[in-house]
Amino acid sequence: MQITLRNRHIDPLNLSPFQRILLTTDGTLTEILEAYLLEKIQLIKLSEELVNITKSIPALELDIGTQVMERKILLQGKISLNNFIYAESIIVPERLDTNLKSRLIQSQEPMGRLWLEHKLETFKEIIDSAIETAEDLSEFFNIAREDKMLSRTYRVFSNKKPIIKITEKFPESYFLKKI
Repeated sequence: MQITLRNRHIDPLNLSPFQRILLTTDGTLTEILEAYLLEKIQLIKLSEELVNITKSIPALELDIGTQVMERKILLQGKISLNNFIYAESIIVPERLDTNLKSRLIQSQEPMGRLWLEHKLETFKEIIDSAIETAEDLSEFFNIAREDKMLSRTYRVFSNKKPIIKITEKFPESYFLKKI
């Protein structure tokens, strides 16, 4: 079931139209940002590692000990070099095609572009949205630690199995009007 913003204690009336789009769309975020910002978006990998999980992840139907890839990235304007989105992903490598898995590790391409490149059929289900303080993420956006961030978390399915859980965050002060 799709989670609405109001159910997650974010009043949609307090958001700009574009903030609502970012928090509720199931489209590819990179292309949506490029259309809005009129700027190409590039991916900056902050970290990427294979780990064995120490607690189950129900959203991905995973048990303790399963190997996942944890990835943290920024979506950044190629010209402005402004960071627009921070994202954390938990990827289930065993559920990915070998070519897609290697491109994901080796490339600097956003996941949405890789899905298109590999013609991966996906279904996305938003499972959470939140408002929280920036804390350590403040350094990426040149904002105060106590400034608010908006986020959404969703699952990506392929072949009826959850393959990725993604949380995307951006400052509440972003996208209030056309930049």
